[in-house]
Amino acid sequence: MARWDKGNQNTIPDWFWQAVDVEAEARHVEVEECDVAYRYYPAEGKPGLVFIHGMNAHSRWWDFIAPQFLNDYAVAAMDLTGMGDSDYRYNYASATYAKEIKAVIEHAGFGPNAMVVAHSFGGYMAVKAANLYPEIFAGLVLVDSGIRHPDEPAPDRGEMGGGRAKVYPDKASAVQRFRLFPAQPCENEYIVEYIGRHSVMPVEGGGWSWKFDEDLLTTLTETDRQADDYRELAIPLGVIYGEISESFSATTLAYMQSLVPFEFPAVGIADAQHHVFLDQPEAFVTTLRQMLADIQPAR
Repeated sequence: MARWDKGNQNTIPDWFWQAVDVEAEARHVEVEECDVAYRYYPAEGKPGLVFIHGMNAHSRWWDFIAPQFLNDYAVAAMDLTGMGDSDYRYNYASATYAKEIKAVIEHAGFGPNAMVVAHSFGGYMAVKAANLYPEIFAGLVLVDSGIRHPDEPAPDRGEMGGGRAKVYPDKASAVQRFRLFPAQPCENEYIVEYIGRHSVMPVEGGGWSWKFDEDLLTTLTETDRQADDYRELAIPLGVIYGEISESFSATTLAYMQSLVPFEFPAVGIADAQHHVFLDQPEAFVTTLRQMLADIQPAR
């Protein structure tokens, strides 16, 4: 791939380039008349590992993480519909997203017994899928994704989505306007820039815009996080969260522990906010590798 740090080689670590330079196969599977895109990294004879992104994100958020697990897993990183390179729907619901997760696991040849790692909104959808289709899961790791106690106030995240997506005159202008949501600073600016470069697309009539359906939030239904979804979990579970995340508090973790009918490992990563693997990618990989080993059922 083109390297935008040319002439300033000290700004981006080698491990990052080694990961993003790994080629992935672009695949898709049809679910309810829409193509669901995913990036596939083969590893002969290895079990399957699926990465799922958060709201208005996409599979390329995992480009610098997913290839680091190829010694132990074949890997897929998917685009939920309405985001990334997947098709857009007239409306969206958790049951449909659960079907998409199941379809990717099966199409990639990972089922049964796939490990799933899901961030934020993707985690809510993965919990739903794990309850509807537990037979295809070997385990689930939620990344800064949980259910808030009914008495816990929600953080003020500002406005997100809705309305017409802004069209920029060129790719550079669009990339320059890329922002994380929930808003947060990130010292690893090269990661944010990389994601931004893969978050835009040319639009009909000229210009560039974001790779998500601007109508997604207004047509999204049946996605409330229900306590019963966590009470009914029957697969191995792990949780990784940012210790300074405004989206995942100690109260959230305690509430999840009271709901889930078994003990599960939960690890906070220091100096990490909601976008844990952007803030502390190396610590995240080390933590995730250990957690996958800890919750992986014996084969």
